[in-house]
Amino acid sequence: MVSSPPELLAIGHVTRDMHPDGSFSLGGTVSFAALVAHHLGLAAGVVTSADAELRAVLPVYLPHVAMHVQPSEQTTTFANFYQGGFRTQYLHTRGTSLQITDVPPDWLAAPIVLFAPLAQELDPAFVTLFPRQPRSILAATPQGWLRRWDADGRVWPTPWLDADQVLPLLDVLILSHDDLLPFANGNRTEADAILLRWSKLVPLLVATDGQHGATLFEHGIIYHFPAYPAQEVDPTGAGDVFAAAFLTHLFRHGNPAHAVDFANCTAAFSIEQPGTQGIPTLAMVEQRLHP
Repeated sequence: MVSSPPELLAIGHVTRDMHPDGSFSLGGTVSFAALVAHHLGLAAGVVTSADAELRAVLPVYLPHVAMHVQPSEQTTTFANFYQGGFRTQYLHTRGTSLQITDVPPDWLAAPIVLFAPLAQELDPAFVTLFPRQPRSILAATPQGWLRRWDADGRVWPTPWLDADQVLPLLDVLILSHDDLLPFANGNRTEADAILLRWSKLVPLLVATDGQHGATLFEHGIIYHFPAYPAQEVDPTGAGDVFAAAFLTHLFRHGNPAHAVDFANCTAAFSIEQPGTQGIPTLAMVEQRLHP
């Protein structure tokens, strides 16, 4: 751990994403986001929790990433099953919830902060911890606030009860369009209505939609951006890659529309290889960007 604040700080659980053969890949929004930030040239940091075994090898999985890891008896562990473009997810174990005191005081000055819960491990009060600064960006990927799980570990959607309180404190909300379909009876029009309502509470909202691209809501105006073509191998983490790429570009250039296109391009790379192997460099993304 270093004392100087990272340029992009991601807060949430790292995960073990289990494979059918019993092996696992390192997952979690914070893992993908930190690696993306590093590959794109930013100093990255993570606040998370993990068991002793995973803590020992995290520096191998997340090289060049500053970490503050809260000891936990267990690491959050998921099994994901994809069929017909839909995911069924099981939560096998859950790491210790994170506390506000887990964030090193020097890191409160990080210019980009991404709140990235996966299993209700972040209290909404985290959003109030970071002082507002010129050019700073407070962002969230709320999927972990939209999940519950049953006694068998099957993950189900649950309403985000704190949305109206949290959104006005953020600069950016990034989520998948599919995250809202369960709350709209599978109706895309109703899901769009939820996005539109939320977009009135936060300056920038970006909804990703897989091969259909992404939609930016900015000050009541809606812009759609097509996806980049890709040969899909593993979609896990694509939304997390998108989020970190969007925030990196927005921080550097301040143009939300250009940041969405940049993030679409970066995410297209990421699904073409398993796990984190497809995360591209800045040069790779710039070469493929739309003219």
